[in-house]
Amino acid sequence: MNHVKVPGDRIGVVIGEGGETMREIERRAEVRLDIDSESGSVAIDDVGDPVLGMQAPDIIKAIGRGFTPAVAMSILDNDLRTFELIDLVAHTRNKNELQRQKGRLIGENGRTRELMEELTGAEVVIKGTTLGVIGQPEEVQAVRRATGMLLDGAPHGTVYAFLERKHNELTSGFDVRQSG
Repeated sequence: MNHVKVPGDRIGVVIGEGGETMREIERRAEVRLDIDSESGSVAIDDVGDPVLGMQAPDIIKAIGRGFTPAVAMSILDNDLRTFELIDLVAHTRNKNELQRQKGRLIGENGRTRELMEELTGAEVVIKGTTLGVIGQPEEVQAVRRATGMLLDGAPHGTVYAFLERKHNELTSGFDVRQSG
C-alpha cells in the first residue's frame, strides 16, 4: 500500500464532485483509495493490474501539484507519458530567491511556462515550491533542461532558443515517421 500527501487546497480536486474523480482513478488505475480529507493523506491499495496501480501515486501527486485530473490521468492513456516533479527549494537559498526563480520560470504573464508547453508538447504546472511536468520522456527532459538553465541564471532568450531547437528536433522526428 502506498501513501501520498496532498495539499489541503487540492484534496477536493482528487475527490471530485460527488467522488467522481476518485472513482475514475480507482476504476482506471485499478486501485482503492482511502482519502483522509483532514490530513490530506491518500492511501492507495492495488486491486487489479499492478502496473496500472504503480501509476496511481503519480496521478494523485500530479493533481495535488495543480494538474487537472484529466491531464494527470493521461499518464494512464499512454504508457510513454510520465510525471516528474522538480523541487525548486533545492535550487534556491531562501524564500526571496525562490520567489524570483518562480517568476523567471513562469515569465511575464505566464509566457515562459506557456512556451515550455508549446515548444515541448509537455504539460507544465508551477505550484508552491515545485515545477511539475507531464509528457513523453524527451518532452520532460527538454522541460527539465530549460528549467535548469533558467535556475542557473541563463537569459530567457537563450532558453527560448534551446526550446525552439528541441521543438524542431521533436517535430522533425515525428514528420519522418508519418511520411514513411
